[in-house]
Amino acid sequence: MQFDFRKYHIRSINAADDAERAAINQELKDLYASLSDADKADFNEQLQAFLAREVGRIKSDYESVKGGLSDTGN
Repeated sequence: MQFDFRKYHIRSINAADDAERAAINQELKDLYASLSDADKADFNEQLQAFLAREVGRIKSDYESVKGGLSDTGN
């Protein structure tokens, strides 16, 4: 089974408020609760991979911006 964590991530980023963000998080919790033990393990592995990619992307973006700022003397 393939889980689309990016869809939830984008929705959460664009949430109008904390209540909407909490509702999105609850959707994920409900999805997880509905899974078999094998699917829960798969869910966790895919979530960890997604989070590692996102953290890596954010770190790369940050370093690009930080490097760009130091090049201009800021």
